[in-house]
Amino acid sequence: MSDKTAVTTTDAPPPMPMFSQGVRKGNILQVSGQGSVDPASGEFVHVGDVKAQTTRVLQNIEAILVAGGSSVDDVVMLRVYLTKREDFAAMNEAYAEFLSTRTPSGVLPGRTTVFTGLPLPDMLVEIDALAVVG
Repeated sequence: MSDKTAVTTTDAPPPMPMFSQGVRKGNILQVSGQGSVDPASGEFVHVGDVKAQTTRVLQNIEAILVAGGSSVDDVVMLRVYLTKREDFAAMNEAYAEFLSTRTPSGVLPGRTTVFTGLPLPDMLVEIDALAVVG
């Protein structure tokens, strides 16, 4: 049995005190839900723009995947949480643009989209990822 390790990187925002940016056990890598926070400034960015928030969130996820020895192409499942149903099309557009250049296998990950409340008032989207490395 392999050890469970925390995955951390300064290329994504630091996690809240009660969870890791990512956790890897063997070839499984779970990336915690990410918001639209710029890792360099630590500031929440793109208030009111779900498309730009989605891109920033996916960039944060990608940084954690890379720190864990993985890539977007290794992702088998993405879970998307939106605050408003009417933001789905814009989120989906940013999502498609981002993944289209990062999945050379041609196999897109599975996805679930849920409409719910999120921790910060300006947060329109949160996404987490599950990858199988190698």
